[in-house]
Amino acid sequence: MTHWRAGRAGGAGSWPTVDGHLSGAPPLVEREYEEKLLRTLVDGLGAGRSATVAVHGAPGVGRSALLDRAVAFATRSGVASATAHASWEESGLRLGVAGQLLACVAPGTDPSWHTARQGAGDTLELCRLFLAAARKRPLLLAVDDAQWADRESWDVLRALARRLSGAPVLLLTTHGVSLGPDDRTELCSLADERAVTAHTLTLAPLSAEGVGEVLRGAYGRPVDPEFSRVAAHAMDGRPAVLRAVIRKFSRQGWEPGPGHLAQLAETAAESVGNRAARTCATLPAELQDVLRAVAVCGTDGTPGMIAALAEPRAYGTAHALRLLATTGLLTDDDPPAFREPRAAEAVLAGIGAERREEIYARAAERAHREALPDAAVARLLLAARIIGSAWAVDVLRREAARRRAARDLAGAVRLLQRALREPITPALRVKVLIELSAVALPTAPDAADRHLRRALLTQADATAGPSWVHAAELLVARGDVVSAQPLIAHALDRGDLDPRDRSALRALYWLAEHSQQGAAYALDRPSTPDLTEAPAEPAEAGVVAWRLALQGQDIARARALARTALTPAARDTTPLTCQLAACHALVLSDDFTEARAGLAAVLVRAESAGAQQIAGLALLVEALAELHQGRTEAASAAIDRAQEAMPPHCWHPLMAPGLVGLKTFVYLERGDLTAAERSVRLARPTGAEDGLAWAYLLYARGLLRLAGDRPEEARADLLECGRVLLARRVANPALLPWRSAAAYAQGPDPDHGCLPEPAAEERRLALAWGAPSAVRRALLAAGGRTPRSVPALPPADAPATWQYRQALVALGTAPLAGPAGTATVPALLAATGKGKPARDGANTGTRAPRRAPAARPAPGATRAPASGGLTGAELRVADLAAHGMANRAIAAELSVTLRTVELHLTKAYRKLGISGRSELADALGQLRRNTP
Repeated sequence: MTHWRAGRAGGAGSWPTVDGHLSGAPPLVEREYEEKLLRTLVDGLGAGRSATVAVHGAPGVGRSALLDRAVAFATRSGVASATAHASWEESGLRLGVAGQLLACVAPGTDPSWHTARQGAGDTLELCRLFLAAARKRPLLLAVDDAQWADRESWDVLRALARRLSGAPVLLLTTHGVSLGPDDRTELCSLADERAVTAHTLTLAPLSAEGVGEVLRGAYGRPVDPEFSRVAAHAMDGRPAVLRAVIRKFSRQGWEPGPGHLAQLAETAAESVGNRAARTCATLPAELQDVLRAVAVCGTDGTPGMIAALAEPRAYGTAHALRLLATTGLLTDDDPPAFREPRAAEAVLAGIGAERREEIYARAAERAHREALPDAAVARLLLAARIIGSAWAVDVLRREAARRRAARDLAGAVRLLQRALREPITPALRVKVLIELSAVALPTAPDAADRHLRRALLTQADATAGPSWVHAAELLVARGDVVSAQPLIAHALDRGDLDPRDRSALRALYWLAEHSQQGAAYALDRPSTPDLTEAPAEPAEAGVVAWRLALQGQDIARARALARTALTPAARDTTPLTCQLAACHALVLSDDFTEARAGLAAVLVRAESAGAQQIAGLALLVEALAELHQGRTEAASAAIDRAQEAMPPHCWHPLMAPGLVGLKTFVYLERGDLTAAERSVRLARPTGAEDGLAWAYLLYARGLLRLAGDRPEEARADLLECGRVLLARRVANPALLPWRSAAAYAQGPDPDHGCLPEPAAEERRLALAWGAPSAVRRALLAAGGRTPRSVPALPPADAPATWQYRQALVALGTAPLAGPAGTATVPALLAATGKGKPARDGANTGTRAPRRAPAARPAPGATRAPASGGLTGAELRVADLAAHGMANRAIAAELSVTLRTVELHLTKAYRKLGISGRSELADALGQLRRNTP
């Protein structure tokens, strides 16, 4: 441990050293001019020349050290010296400073003599005593911190300054701030300028080089320049603070280098804060009030605000601020400010929380009346008690919006949370909660959902209906459908809702139900009627169109309903999430132009409203549309924009796998299997297996494993994808063609040389839906083409392989569902983009197989009796079970009860003579081979 001794604050004559000895009397750092002047003036006293010197500067810059150096010069030159130190505690003591000087000049004088006498005669008597002593021996009168001297002592100093020509006297005073009219000593206008001079010295803070020189003197070696630079900034060039740092570093054994810059800043701030607390405790109550007013108002405070808060009666605001500047706590700027933020904290820490909140509240009200900027008023409101006025909430909301635009999300959250403490109407509370959710989403998505749930649970009148709709659609858009559905149901249970708001909430309820079937139990929510097949409201029309598209039913009606939801008249009243559902329906029906126009309108409104969830979801739907059109790079750009609007960590776990799946699709289309594998690894289930978006990830992973020559793992993923989709009644292969991909993973039928039955099922469903891309995809899959990520439209000039032509032949001869099945074949063949089929083997040199792939009977179709004697219903159930579907999924696919599926399977097992599901596929294959 090193040891050192120190001289006075400011670095007079004996700077601390770390080697255990004092350094003699080195020159004061960066005070060479001032020292030379004082030495010259002290020497001039011997020649009968008098002078006054006023030294002022910020506390801690070395005023006292310079005064001590002048006293040392006087002692060396044989000049008598008398010193006094003024302090705030004795500023009310009459002739206190003059008494200290007199005790030095005339040691035998009773120090209380002046208390027994009153009147102006004391001033003249003291002047006579000082001048008489100076005539005997030149005299230095030095007063430190003269700004705290009492008025009577100042009268003596001013009177003495006017009489300096009568004796050799050097009157030296130091001041913490610039001298005011009552703190100046002026010479007699008739004094000889050669015999009496007046000087004013201003001490500047130490530079970085000066700090380095002080540290070199303390440690006996040069110190790192970066450390010196940071030290000069942290200490504002004040040697007094530098000495405190040197003491702390010496005790802790820290070296003054780059490795201890954090400790340097902390030590400097701690020194300033401690000094502020000690100084504030010694001030009178009125000055403490002024100091607290400045701490509360900060740089936004006006003299009127400070005066209104502190009400200084004895001093006046201007004089009080000037006195406080001499303490080193405040600057003498306009407006005044604390030199160190830690000092402001220390000043306010001395009062109770209730009183502090009251001061901030009064300051906020005054700032509002003076029309200060919102930023200033909001800062005061954050620490104030409840105001109880509407203007406070308005200011907080406006400033929160500005902070959000400036990306200061944490600040915006604090402002809106403060706004919620005010007594506001329930409808306004719902709006503020939605705004709070928007600013919390990027950093705390779960908290954002909690705020939306609070908004939906807030009891309010019908005026809150649009806000409830907005909160509900934000929950659904992010993917939190499990929480949203029962809350939407409770909102619908309110009897005074506007019919349009009720329709929007009902649409959002069923949108959540289809995204996560059975998200909430029936006992947890009121009963909500299902949507009609021909809804009149555009919000419900958009959701019904989406449901029809997912089920692959009635493409014409789905298109019409989607267009109803996207009409210009409906844009201002329809939830954006419902319009996104309509856009997705148009994507699945290959109406890309209309879908793109609808998405653009939704995106503009979502971005203007700050709805990141909806903007991100709109861009994901746009990416799907681009993938369906085979535009991989455009899809990638849309995904990148979606991640900017809604980063991956902001999505709900039920929605996040969809983003991963889409990115994987892009990588697969590019042929970048390494990037696709890396993307898939990012996905974590965490409950997402129950969401519709999980199917996208399963399908993407299945294709990735298929491309990696892992057909068994790929088939498992693809069949699980089908299970997830069918459990939600999603049968349309235009969404995800998992059946053909699973069939490709299984390999061709060894007896027929074509892909297994799921490809034929996909062909039937694609024909029933009728979208050209889905039909083309199904026909190519039936011909054995490698599956793509989504049913995109291949190039119009793609060569027609024999498998493709054979699939067309099979299409023309297969029994189709419904009476219009074969009638649609010519139109669908035209939609494939091919001309007349070429002869077998053209373009490939490969001979066509002798048999066409057998088509699977459609539901409701009859077939010739087989040896098993299965009915049509039993055969359909058995066929689905043979392809890996669970009983519950089969029930959902065929719209029958679970018990019906179980009975049909039991009868099928008995008729086929098998013991269970594991033997079903072989038995059905044998049955088909034996069927004429």
